[in-house]
Amino acid sequence: MPIDTLATWHRLVKERDVAGLDALLDDAAVFHSPVVHTPQVGKRITQKYLAAAFQVFFNESFRYVRELKSERDAVLEFALELDGIQINGVDMMKWNDEGKITEFKVMLRPLKAVNLIHQKMGAQLQAPAS
Repeated sequence: MPIDTLATWHRLVKERDVAGLDALLDDAAVFHSPVVHTPQVGKRITQKYLAAAFQVFFNESFRYVRELKSERDAVLEFALELDGIQINGVDMMKWNDEGKITEFKVMLRPLKAVNLIHQKMGAQLQAPAS
């Protein structure tokens, strides 16, 4: 039985459940960062970027404000405040017949937010694994 991708994603976000990403991501998942030029290919690197995003983005102000979906993809608009900056962005995801995410793209605005996220995500990605 396929995974209910969006319900699972929303649960992982709500519970800040980084470990749950393993079952949700396809082995060939691709992550598109708003600050890294090249796509990050593979489950492990996608998981690493999303785990860092869980730490940086999902504070008490984070909320999804709109959702557009079709059979195998969705666009989730979000808003949050971080270090006094109002951030608006979208998570764009695609999934396969099993419900596993095959592509995840993040887009952000304004430019101040992109710069702040670049700094904070870089720190998370360079931190030693715990």
